[in-house]
Amino acid sequence: MGFLDSILGRSKPPQADLDVLFSVPQAVISLQTEGFTPTGVGSVCFRDMEGRADDQVMADAEKIISSSPGSTVTRSDDRFGFHWLTVTRNDADVSGLVTDLHAVNSSLADAGFGSALLCSTVVFSTPEGKPFGLVYLYKRGTFYPFAPDTGERRDNALELQVRGVVAQDVPVEPDLSKWLAIWGAPGLA
Repeated sequence: MGFLDSILGRSKPPQADLDVLFSVPQAVISLQTEGFTPTGVGSVCFRDMEGRADDQVMADAEKIISSSPGSTVTRSDDRFGFHWLTVTRNDADVSGLVTDLHAVNSSLADAGFGSALLCSTVVFSTPEGKPFGLVYLYKRGTFYPFAPDTGERRDNALELQVRGVVAQDVPVEPDLSKWLAIWGAPGLA
């Protein structure tokens, strides 16, 4: 950021650290010791960019991921107008899932759409079968757990429990006000 930008109050968005996604498999080991199970579902959420260039980037990423055995890719939009690209791995291999999500994120960032990236999720289930997600916030470079409950309520106790389990494995968002609800996210609805 230049001197004039700082005087005028303009700032550049921070660059996403996409490689931090590769710390998720270590968190999975910690979660599994507590009885939580990965579902093999993960998603990338992004804002639509004007034009069709991002559509081509997404189509290319889908083609790459779909070519790996056991992976399927779907696109969806939520009620807030955000786009989701969801990867499902039949083998629930988290390392492979993270690699697939990283490929989607990298494709968008390399094509100049890094500022459109919002978050990535990796979905788990509790021993009781309730879903929760480990959410990576690009703009913050941190993770937080999101555990939807019935209606549009959250299971705060589960979120805090998960935070305690993964705190040594991934950078956890310290500001609880940044733990955003992602209602209707794929795998968590």
